[in-house]
Amino acid sequence: MAHAHHYRLRTRWTGAAEGPTTTYAAYSRAYVVEIDGKPALAGSADPIFRGDPALHNPEEWLVAALSACHMLSYLALCARGGIRVLAYEDEATGTMQFQDGRIRFTEVTLHPRVSIDATSDPVKADLLHERAHEECFIANSVNFPVRHEASVTVAISSTEASTI
Repeated sequence: MAHAHHYRLRTRWTGAAEGPTTTYAAYSRAYVVEIDGKPALAGSADPIFRGDPALHNPEEWLVAALSACHMLSYLALCARGGIRVLAYEDEATGTMQFQDGRIRFTEVTLHPRVSIDATSDPVKADLLHERAHEECFIANSVNFPVRHEASVTVAISSTEASTI
């Protein structure tokens, strides 16, 4: 039988300190997410929804969650599969648009750039991205496509590299 994983946090509207919701244009969208034992995360709505552009928004957090989940799944597979990852970086993008009468995410694309050492198999390292995608819990939980356009670079020496 599978184990359930539960997560608990508090989301608190901090914008109330600036006044109540008297009109759509007038209230603050600021909030804080608190998770016991961790630093609080300050957020707001996306600026297009009258949020504070200096704060992170839920849309960014969703894209970040997908990116981090893929990375962590990939690193675990590499560690188990004998691929020595030296560096990993992703420039993820997400698209939200009006579709089927609602504003929704229509896709997220991950762009992982991975560097492996010269003793690792670059073909296997590249193929593990597909398996990481299949194993990512967050990607398995959303109703829009999550794509990945990965590249793997083999470190030949400290000054040279080869890209797959």
